[in-house]
Amino acid sequence: MSDVALQHAFAARIRRPGEQPLLEGIDAERMAIYESLFFNNIESFISGAFPVLRTLFEAPRWNRLVRGFIAEHRAATPYFLEISQEFLGWLQQGYVAQAGDPPFILELAHYEWVELALDVSDATPAPEGWSALAWPLAYRWPVQRLGSDYQPDTPPEQATCLLAWRDPHDKVRFMQLSPFAYRLALGLQAGASAEATLRQLADEHGLAADADYFNNAQQLLDDWQRQGIWRAP
Repeated sequence: MSDVALQHAFAARIRRPGEQPLLEGIDAERMAIYESLFFNNIESFISGAFPVLRTLFEAPRWNRLVRGFIAEHRAATPYFLEISQEFLGWLQQGYVAQAGDPPFILELAHYEWVELALDVSDATPAPEGWSALAWPLAYRWPVQRLGSDYQPDTPPEQATCLLAWRDPHDKVRFMQLSPFAYRLALGLQAGASAEATLRQLADEHGLAADADYFNNAQQLLDDWQRQGIWRAP
């Protein structure tokens, strides 16, 4: 067997220890150490990145979930800090739900990933306009409330709108938004001016774009500016 073929066989065994044969000349106990170290390393990164998600599963099901990721996913990055993004990608594209799995896994995982993604992002806010470190988010499920003590079976009628951002002190924060504020945030994030976005929202909601309307909106914009989310041109 060539060196490349040997490496592929070794990796296949680590990915699927219960399915792939033991390589000739390698002691089973020694191979088990490699398999255990590899699994525990990956599992620790995933558990650390998705602590709430982890609490929703009994250990056997969680281990099968992680092993499914290891066996089926082909990562596009070698960086440990990006394992959480790879795991999220697998959940979105390769994960197959089993009986008893919560129906909100994908949204909860995304919500938890956002915090790490913003924390390690190398983006920098522009001198004016919407910050690249502020992300408007909308979910079917109330992701900020989900946990071992709160696992609803059906999503509420109204979506959960949130804003996640990294403040000037490099702390990742979250706030809940009204649907109106969420739409305003999307408009500003897309590069539209505050006035144009507010006029469009007034038209869509049948609101009078009068002085009171703009004054109320300005209070929200001022608050976002104080928190480093948006900077007036």
